[in-house]
Amino acid sequence: MTLDVPAPWTGRFWGRTLCSTDSTGKFTCSTADCGSGQVACNGAGAIPPASLVELTLAANGGQDFYDISLVDGFNLPVSVTPQGGNNCNATSCPANVNAVCPSELAVYGTDGSVIACKSACLALNQPQYCCTGAFNTSETCPRTNYSMIFKNQCPLAYSYAYDDSSSTFTCTGGANYLIEFCP
Repeated sequence: MTLDVPAPWTGRFWGRTLCSTDSTGKFTCSTADCGSGQVACNGAGAIPPASLVELTLAANGGQDFYDISLVDGFNLPVSVTPQGGNNCNATSCPANVNAVCPSELAVYGTDGSVIACKSACLALNQPQYCCTGAFNTSETCPRTNYSMIFKNQCPLAYSYAYDDSSSTFTCTGGANYLIEFCP
């Protein structure tokens, strides 16, 4: 699918899984649903856990910013590959984090398999995992054993709120971006 957006623009993309339509026509997905009841999300965001692609496109060929974020958890592998532009690098999360997800973070499907992996913030709702309260700075909110599960599987993706140095990518010159789910 090709989507044209006018720069400047900021937004997110995500893939939903295990989707179906019930007898009343309501569309739902087991992971990353947006709650609209339709295929179109109509401006609503993904319900975590969800692997996110975040883009900020600059006007007139300026500097774009992009990343893959697992801060809201993981549901499927994803990659972003710039096409054109200058000084651009691809980023990806090609691993299946669900395969190593600890039970306290796991979301299970009807067959008992792990279909998504919650972030520690979402699952445990503690300030040290959410980088809130006394933990709301990069100095007071370091990586945790939980965020390292995500980082070890996907070194280029955000694994917690202050994971900027290894997870934010830039590109200039008006590139296009190929987003691929399950690369």
